Amino acid sequence: MPLDFIICPRSEKLAAALQTKIDQKTKPLGALGQLEALALQIGACQNSLTPSLNKPCIIIFAGDHGIVESGVSAYPQAVTAQMVANFLAGGAAISVFAKQHKLELLIVDAGVNADLAGLQGLIDAKIGKGTRNFLSQPAMTADDCKKALQASAALVLQQYNNGCNCIGLGEMGIGNTSSAALLIHCLTAIPLAQCVGRGTGLNDDQLQNKLTVLQQALNQHKGITGPLDILATFGGFEMAMMVGAYLKAAELGMLIMVDGFIAGAALLVACKLYPQVLDYCVFSHVSGEQGHQALLNQFNARALLNLDLRLGEGSGIALAYPLLQSAVAFLNEMATFAEAGVDS
Repeated sequence: MPLDFIICPRSEKLAAALQTKIDQKTKPLGALGQLEALALQIGACQNSLTPSLNKPCIIIFAGDHGIVESGVSAYPQAVTAQMVANFLAGGAAISVFAKQHKLELLIVDAGVNADLAGLQGLIDAKIGKGTRNFLSQPAMTADDCKKALQASAALVLQQYNNGCNCIGLGEMGIGNTSSAALLIHCLTAIPLAQCVGRGTGLNDDQLQNKLTVLQQALNQHKGITGPLDILATFGGFEMAMMVGAYLKAAELGMLIMVDGFIAGAALLVACKLYPQVLDYCVFSHVSGEQGHQALLNQFNARALLNLDLRLGEGSGIALAYPLLQSAVAFLNEMATFAEAGVDS
């Protein structure tokens, strides 16, 4: 499944000038801590000493997972469609947070196992009505996986053409922590037991069943090593779309806001294909889901927040976004020692 993205490494031409600009602000060196590194990253991504955040948006991709029929989730598959309706009605956490911080919110049907044609405002990019149960067969075909990548790339390009230069990706899909755990395990050296968490709130017996089912699935699909093959075997349509969206956003030089565990698993696939994608990524938070901190370590990433979130939906992105605004604001508006007449 060849891909034709062209992702250039982040420009470091202005890195020294950006650091000098940061150091000249009226503060001790390094006194704004992680915010300084964030400002430098945003400036370097945009190749600008005066970066800006234009028309920021969050895209939520929703899809169902056939593995749910094997008892890996505390919630039924029908909740995916119900939550999509809740997003569109403005009743979900991400709906509230996006409105609070003036973030455009787009909801995409990547592969929900329901007919959602009547929902106003929904973007229909459905690949199929949910993936197959990967306990017995690959979750999706290679062709469907490619279609998902291409569909999301087109959506990101549309946002870019509308003036957006800062994008976040969220997800909704009952059962997708199972897919994420397998993607992370297969693409890293992290043991499966350390990747499998309680998801939507499994008790101890349910958690053990989830681990058993996922180990059986691994045994069923031995010898799969390619990132896209692993994605097609164990992933979801919404996760495949996130991969395509990450790659297209990086190709376009957009700043990418990364959410939690599921979003991180999709990013892992993307960066195994194109490592340069990480140059454009800001990690919003450390999820409360087991395995996320270990995944962040794989990226050598430091998240902005640690609030024990495990909701998904892009909720961590919306909460962290004001920190990006503050980083840009101090870089562009804070006085230098010379301007303020303060001794340095």
